[in-house]
Amino acid sequence: MAVHIRLRRIGKNPKKRPYFRVTVFDERTNRDGRLIEQIGSYNPVTGSASIKQERFDYWVKNGAVPSLTVKNLVKKLNKIK
Repeated sequence: MAVHIRLRRIGKNPKKRPYFRVTVFDERTNRDGRLIEQIGSYNPVTGSASIKQERFDYWVKNGAVPSLTVKNLVKKLNKIK
């Protein structure tokens, strides 16, 4: 089973107010499908993000592939600290 770390959109109402959760998925599921674990959140309107770094590292160490957006979020959070 190949695992990916990517965003899951949860903010749909009102429109144009997106909100995402950083989640771990099996690669065969769709964007809003069944997830394995939720490891963070991201709000592009305010630019705020939070990711559980230890869980992110655990999944990457065990072969999970982060999406490009998630990689950029992690880099951004690590620069702030």
